[in-house]
Amino acid sequence: MTFNLATVLRESREAFAPAPMCHTATETFSYADIDRLSGRLADGLRQHGLQPGDKVALQLPNMAEFIVAYFGALKAGLVVVPLNPLLRTGELEYHLRDCNAKLLITSAISLDQAAPAAAASAVDLYLVGMPNGTHSPFAGLYAAEDSGYIEATSPEDTAVLLYTSGTTGKPKGAELTHFQLYMNCSVTSELFALRQQDTLLAVLPLFHVFGLSTILNGAVRRGASLALLPKFDPAQVLNTIETRRCTVFAGVPTMYGALLHVDGPTRDLGSLRLCVSGASALPTELLHAFEEKFPGVVILEGYGLSETASATTFNRSAEQRKILSIGTPIWGVDVQVIGDDGAQLPSGPDHVGEIVVRGHNVMKGYYQRPDETAKVLADGWLRTGDLAYRDTDGYLFIVDRAKDLIIRGGYNVYPREVEEVLYGHPAVAETAVVGRPDERLGEEVIAIVSPKPGATVTPDELIAYCRDRLAPYKYPREIRIVDTLPTGPTGKILKREIRQSLVS
Repeated sequence: MTFNLATVLRESREAFAPAPMCHTATETFSYADIDRLSGRLADGLRQHGLQPGDKVALQLPNMAEFIVAYFGALKAGLVVVPLNPLLRTGELEYHLRDCNAKLLITSAISLDQAAPAAAASAVDLYLVGMPNGTHSPFAGLYAAEDSGYIEATSPEDTAVLLYTSGTTGKPKGAELTHFQLYMNCSVTSELFALRQQDTLLAVLPLFHVFGLSTILNGAVRRGASLALLPKFDPAQVLNTIETRRCTVFAGVPTMYGALLHVDGPTRDLGSLRLCVSGASALPTELLHAFEEKFPGVVILEGYGLSETASATTFNRSAEQRKILSIGTPIWGVDVQVIGDDGAQLPSGPDHVGEIVVRGHNVMKGYYQRPDETAKVLADGWLRTGDLAYRDTDGYLFIVDRAKDLIIRGGYNVYPREVEEVLYGHPAVAETAVVGRPDERLGEEVIAIVSPKPGATVTPDELIAYCRDRLAPYKYPREIRIVDTLPTGPTGKILKREIRQSLVS
């Protein structure tokens, strides 16, 4: 049996060729356009010497070129590695080396950081997209014509390598197969009741699993269209919903908060039939305030991870939803809450345990990391590191994160990665990075630093040091200098006490 995820594009082209597939600020591309351009790129990648299974890194914002490159690489049987356009040179070089990339496709906004990273990694670099956002050829990668050929990949072949991180702080590539991504977008697009007439606002980054699997793949699976926004600007989001008559919006809680407080007259969001929230818990007050300001809009929450190809649980409808819950498992996915002994816990808020997941959406593993894979995958079950309980109706409620993940403005920040940068400063003896609740961003990155004996350093110096070495959403906005950090009997830094001190 063979199956290639790019088939979803080809099937939608066959059914809806002239229909719009995506809108940018200046152009509209039909399904026929995207299928043809991605086919020309697929043939060009083959002519460039790339072989099935080779890795192609995409460091692009939400633009038409991302969609063309994504499906073009899939058609050629290549593995797509989506990367954040904000990564600094050192971060990008790590990813390129770790995944053994053969090619990096980037845009003008990332070129200054991407060029030296590609050179240091011996990776071919191709620049797409004009500074004004208009469409442009793929720097000589296009073939003259589209042969229409789609590589005959196996359903279990890796289609996408999505980088995530854990307690080690080193980003790891989660291997997601053609079949897993197909199943996830098929199930979620059915849950969202997507149809060809829908227009989804795509402001969530397409390099992130939520934007890629749920929004892009889901829209293409049903022949819907996307309104692409390269970055989140609340006023621009509202304008786009109005002008494009968007029917579906997916975002994170901080986005909903920002949209709620945009100055000016109330916008007409009457076209919206569904809003989806994920990444972190949506406060009850925010949900009610948003739905009151925009009558007819319904926000439904869900839960997922990079390791599960996005969606894992979801609230099915306004009538069935439970506020603060992440919903119930999607079709074909088992979710359990287990205790320290691995046994499934009874329902009720007094029985908090770790969420484990089994089903069609669970990754193959972490690329070239068998030991790390073995820590989270056993007998088909994925250990998520998230703590929750299940109520008597089967709805799940997350209460904490076993990992120290910080979610700042919808972006994942892993403390260990920031700590490693701080430890590179000659004046730093010990450090701990934690998240502090923030009304606007959800969480803010805070670092506590103990200097080496005899060394002096200021918070501003350390912030500047981090800013030069980390993506803008990662570096700490506040650093506190202390004599010593709190530790336990074994000498382990007690982050729990640090967090408590920040909110007390």
